Amino acid sequence: MDYWFFVKLIGPIARFWFKPRVEGLENIPVQGPAIIASNHLAVIDDALLPLVSPRMIHFMAKAEYFTGKGLKGRFKKWWFTSVGVFPVDRSGGSKSLGALETARGILEQGEVFGIHPEGTRSPDGRLYRGHTGAARLAIETGTPIVPTALIGTRELQRPGQSIPSKGKTRIIFGKPIEVRRQSVNQITREEIRDLTNQMMREINRLSGQEYVDVYAQVVKNKLEQQ
Repeated sequence: MDYWFFVKLIGPIARFWFKPRVEGLENIPVQGPAIIASNHLAVIDDALLPLVSPRMIHFMAKAEYFTGKGLKGRFKKWWFTSVGVFPVDRSGGSKSLGALETARGILEQGEVFGIHPEGTRSPDGRLYRGHTGAARLAIETGTPIVPTALIGTRELQRPGQSIPSKGKTRIIFGKPIEVRRQSVNQITREEIRDLTNQMMREINRLSGQEYVDVYAQVVKNKLEQQ
């Protein structure tokens, strides 16, 4: 209920502020499961996609967004919950796997799951190597992947900027990558990586970003150490 409250009530204000231009809405399946896989440039990405999608999109985000204290912490938790976000513990192991199980359940219920394959926001506006979680989920559930490009969000919300600036954005939903369902013991690492690379090539083509074949978090860690 909070999700549609956000979309219907806050949506017109956000559309006025961000002026989203949308292309390829027909590429989002009308029904059945789908994975929206997009680049990640700013915090507002996870709010902008639900504003323009005809279907509810469920996202995952780092658990820290849901555990803040005080008024600011409660508002942040409400905000992310309102736009269909659920927490993921990024410390690894079984805690991180729990989020993927939640995502799998969403897909098996015939709903839409959104994910940023880079795993974190781009530190410099370039597109980085994709993690394989989206591809694995797609193969295990036979779910099509809709490669998606967000353009202009970084210019409106630079790293560390809390309140985004007013401006224009663009969202492009590419043609779905159809995926054949396979049992877990049939899937190979090569298949998962190949599908991940195909997905990232499509996002790259749609976004026009420079591609860097390393993980974004590696670059972030180096920048923090400087």
